[in-house]
Amino acid sequence: MKSFSIVLSRLLVVLFISFLGCKNETLKDATAKKEIEKLKDFTQYVNPFIGTSNFGTTNPGPIAVRGMANVSPFNVAGHQNLPLEKDSRWLSTPYINENPFLTGFSHVNLSGVGCPELGVILAMPTIGSLETNHLKYGSTYSEENATVGYYSNKIDKYNVKVEATATTRVGVSKYHFPAGDANILLNLGLGLTNEEGAMVKVVSSTEIEGMRSVGSFCYYKPEEAYPVYFVARFSKPADEFGIWKKPRNYTGVEADWMTYNAETRIKENYTKEVVGDSIGAFMRYKFDKPLTVEMKIGVSYVSIENARENLEKETADKSFDDILADAKKEWNTYLSRIEVEGGTADDKTIFYTALYHTLIHPNTLNDFNGEYPKMKTRETLKTDGTRYTVFSLWDTYRNLHQLMSLVYPEQQSNMVKSMLQIYDESGWLPKWELNATETTTMVGDPAGIIIADTYLKGIQDFDVEKAYEAMKKSATQLDNNPLRPGIKDYINKGYLTTTTVYSGSVSTTQEYNVSDFAIAQLAKVLDKKEDYEVFSKRSISYRKLFDKELNLLRPKNHDGSWVAPYNPEAGANFQKNLGFIEGNAWQYTFMVSHDTKGLIELMGGDTPFVNRLEDVFKKNQFDMANEPDINYPFLFNHIKGQEYKTGQKVHELLKKYFKNTPNGLPGNDDTGTMSAWAVFSMMGIYPVTPAEPKYAITTPVFDKITIRLNNKYYKNSQLVIKGGGNKKGKIKGVKLGNTNIKGFFINHSDLIKMGSLTISNKQD
Repeated sequence: MKSFSIVLSRLLVVLFISFLGCKNETLKDATAKKEIEKLKDFTQYVNPFIGTSNFGTTNPGPIAVRGMANVSPFNVAGHQNLPLEKDSRWLSTPYINENPFLTGFSHVNLSGVGCPELGVILAMPTIGSLETNHLKYGSTYSEENATVGYYSNKIDKYNVKVEATATTRVGVSKYHFPAGDANILLNLGLGLTNEEGAMVKVVSSTEIEGMRSVGSFCYYKPEEAYPVYFVARFSKPADEFGIWKKPRNYTGVEADWMTYNAETRIKENYTKEVVGDSIGAFMRYKFDKPLTVEMKIGVSYVSIENARENLEKETADKSFDDILADAKKEWNTYLSRIEVEGGTADDKTIFYTALYHTLIHPNTLNDFNGEYPKMKTRETLKTDGTRYTVFSLWDTYRNLHQLMSLVYPEQQSNMVKSMLQIYDESGWLPKWELNATETTTMVGDPAGIIIADTYLKGIQDFDVEKAYEAMKKSATQLDNNPLRPGIKDYINKGYLTTTTVYSGSVSTTQEYNVSDFAIAQLAKVLDKKEDYEVFSKRSISYRKLFDKELNLLRPKNHDGSWVAPYNPEAGANFQKNLGFIEGNAWQYTFMVSHDTKGLIELMGGDTPFVNRLEDVFKKNQFDMANEPDINYPFLFNHIKGQEYKTGQKVHELLKKYFKNTPNGLPGNDDTGTMSAWAVFSMMGIYPVTPAEPKYAITTPVFDKITIRLNNKYYKNSQLVIKGGGNKKGKIKGVKLGNTNIKGFFINHSDLIKMGSLTISNKQD
């Protein structure tokens, strides 16, 4: 369904053109074009349902750009949703497109992650008598619609239409009730998180406040559970209100005396705090005609007071329509940084939806007043800029932050500053930070890779000496090093062994190599010559794990012998493996893009290298759904005469895995990493080597791509890429500005300086 804003925009374009033709023929064409461009609505190309199936783990609910609040339909509870039900299997999303049974709308969520967390503060409109069991009040739903900043459906059981939108820290909903008894439930017992415990208080007939405990992401660190606070405000005063609490089931002698054992307790018109695991609050209305209730829920990771201030400052007296218009305007401002021309309608939708997904995480942690919780201790601190959170760095260091540096450098600068704040607070750079907790999920030492890459791209308005100090600390501290377990073996032997770590000895070695390469590159520009030599040497130590008989990497035992027996295919499909994390030898051997020339030599030259790289695809070992091998298609660019295979593979992968459908992602979006791969690939450039400011070139999907650059960081106002979608991937020539260039890689600085790249395609 097209939104009213889209229809209006198109009408304005028509009227404006008529006006130009009839009233002011002397107006220059350039001016007319600029005025028309102001009316372009890029949000029309976003389909929020992409990635909501096939374990993409996105959701279609409204969220602001990098918002804290996200109103997502919650349909992963109840046997009606089997087999995709949260308690029946590992699920990490509040919404799955094919699930039929809705139990509310959660207000803080994660997008594209692989572990369950958040998905709490669930609101649900119902009619009739009060029912607090979600398995009984849940319902099927229909008439589902989602656009940027907006979601709606009809809850079938109650014939209630729901509409939702959001500001940065506030979720806003409208419930259109029929005449009769109506209820709005706030369920604090249900959620996606692995934690329990909550507090709720009815403040008045128009306001509820409370807290929900969350944490234990990926089932790690339950001792670091933390609160998320909220204030819910309703546009109409309730006729009745109250709370409910369902206590645990007592057994033994106590149960004999408790006639009310395990029964839900309803406290009507109760205005004191209630704490527990399965608790909630309700507002009840008696409508003599159909009426609409608007609900705003402000959230905060600091306090209830801040949640209330967030609500008031961000929504004030704004109507739902005002907030929705603001949300669309903000999204359009960011999406319009890139304008594509040519391609199909589906191509545009896939592209702009991918760009949309890259603008969700990292997201905002600080409140409107700048306050945010300190790492681990959660003392209240204050920031002048934006304090970002959700740093899924094992994923995002490979491409997402490179996209931010190119298109949204002001955000990327704040992300680096946030990483340095984390270093100040905890003594370490982040690994997989989530809402001021360090989950230590995944392996490696990725933050420094991003920092170096950012600085080398010319975004340098942060304390680089402090950053370098932090990077070097994690690379050299031998004891109690949370970022580099096994560092003593890594330094002494050059690699981790099967004794050093329980699994992933080879891939973890490779991750440390990439981090050391990043340190070396930053050391070089900072004129730290000795460090440059040391870390450059360390960055290629993976070579000691290269088995020339297999032409693949292979784990070693502590005594230096090869692990035997050895199956290089073991470890695919997320099976545990001594040598590799979430992958196998095929999916990791070529990951060392910072030393591709060295790998070519190890394999015996260009031909064996290309043959082995092709084997990855021929043997069905390439895994588009996971990060280690996603740069593989671009490695053909290193071999003269084989470059066309890059374009060929990229187009094949885009067609196979990225679609304008709910299953249109290859798997977990990994906080935007898979989407960033699609954005770069469709534009015809890809940052193949993290911490090396250059791009591999491939054939763009579109005829013309215009990236509007931030003049604070880049001198040119725009970067234009011209090409076209030759599906065979063959490139006739590449021009930087008006100069023909050799090879199929281009430096970031040259690209930005010249401002135009033309990729001429062979038509045979």
